[in-house]
Order: sequence, then structure tokens, then C-alpha cells
Amino acid sequence: MSEGNIIIVSAPSGCGKSTIINALMARGDIDMQFSVSATNRPPREGEVDGVNYHFLSDEEFRREISNDAFIEYEEVYPGRFYGTLKREVERVCGQGHNIVLDIDVKGGINVKKMYGDRALSVFIVPPSVETLRRRLESRATDDKAAIDCRVAKAEYELSFSPMYDCRIVNDNLDEAVENVHDVIVKFIGEV
Repeated sequence: MSEGNIIIVSAPSGCGKSTIINALMARGDIDMQFSVSATNRPPREGEVDGVNYHFLSDEEFRREISNDAFIEYEEVYPGRFYGTLKREVERVCGQGHNIVLDIDVKGGINVKKMYGDRALSVFIVPPSVETLRRRLESRATDDKAAIDCRVAKAEYELSFSPMYDCRIVNDNLDEAVENVHDVIVKFIGEV
């Protein structure tokens, strides 16, 4: 049995990355499994260890960092870590399945460097920064200051998009899903 490949999907907040991944997973015509991330936050009601996240204590997470057990990790908030364990990727790929990683921009670049041709890196971009701002405003979940902060972060993250294998513009969700699907199918066929 041949090993599976790694599909990295990154995007600024509000670009539809999770929606696109969920649509591809629901189609079910590509053999890929979603990577279960690790975190040191406590489980929320209904969350299951190993299904929603690998829940680690602060001490366990820091020990895994020092043991080089992550392909990428980030301290998202002070003292709150999220990351992708190497053993999770090796387990899924070792079973012959492809694994999809929904990770931040810098993490995506690092994973691509680590796995080279075994990884496809896809960057989802908004049609424009102004469109992204309107999408964030229409969610009505953040105040103007928070939206300004997210837009500024998005502009910074967009500067990394040339380091990805391909960029998919999410102007029309159905078209974006099809474009990401086609890129993944082509990659899997070529590997």
C-alpha cells in the first residue's frame, strides 16, 4: 500500500477555507481525512478526545514541543496552543489515506518545506480585501475594531500566498470548491 499525501489549505479568516474543506469532505470522492489537531485547552461540552482534538495538558503540550512531536504549532493566545502532531499525519498517511490540514499561513509554509513534493499547499484568497471586509461585517460577530484587526492580519497573510503551490480565489463558493477539488485530484494523480 502506498502512503497518502498531505493537502495543506490556508487562508485569512473569512475567506471560506473551512467551508470549502467541509464541502470537499462531504462529496466523499477524494480519499482524504481531516487532520485532528492537538490543543491544551480543555474540551468543550460534547467534544471527544481524538475526534474533535487531541486534548493535552499544558505540561503534555510543552513536552511534545520539546520532543519535536509537531509538524507545526502556534501559541494562538497567551498560554493557549494548537498544533498538528507528526504521529497524526504519519498514522493517516501510513494507512494510505490523504490528509487535509486546515492550518494558518506560516504553519502551511513550514509543513510544505518539511514534506516537499508529498504536500500540496493551497491558499484560498478573497476576490479583494474590500470583499473580505464586507464578508466579515455581514457576519455581525465582531465590532469595527476587531474587523479592522482581522483585515490588517489578512493583508499580512496574503503577502505569503506566492509561497503556496496554488492560489484559489473564492469569489463564487461552488466554483472555488470545484477549483480546489480539481487541483487536489490532479496532485494525487501526479504523485
